[in-house]
Amino acid sequence: MLALGTQAPEFALPDKDGNEVKLSDFRGRKVVLYFYPRDNTPGCTRQACAFAREYAAFEAEGAVIIGISKDSVKSHAGFASKYELPFVLLSDVELTAIKAYDVWKEKKQYG
Repeated sequence: MLALGTQAPEFALPDKDGNEVKLSDFRGRKVVLYFYPRDNTPGCTRQACAFAREYAAFEAEGAVIIGISKDSVKSHAGFASKYELPFVLLSDVELTAIKAYDVWKEKKQYG
C-alpha cells in the first residue's frame, strides 16, 4: 500500500474495450481507484455491484471509479456486461500498476 501523501504512480492499461487508459487522463478529477483479485468471484462481484449502485453519487461529486485486476480485457468485458458496470475496468495482466501500488501480496489462508 502506498504511504499517505505519496503521489499516485502513473499507469497506462487497456480497458474492457481494449482502449488505453492512463491515470493522467483524469488529472484534475477525483479518482476512486480500487484493485480486486478476479472478475466474477463472489466478493469482487459484490464490491463491483456496490460501486455500480452508487455510481451516480460518485459522478455527482465529480469522481471517476476505476477498477483494476489482472484479468484479461475479454474477462472484463463479460464481467461489466453481465453486471451492467458503468465504470472503468482496467486489465493489468503484467501486474504493472498492481505492483506499482504495492497491492500484490501472497495469499494467506482464507484471504
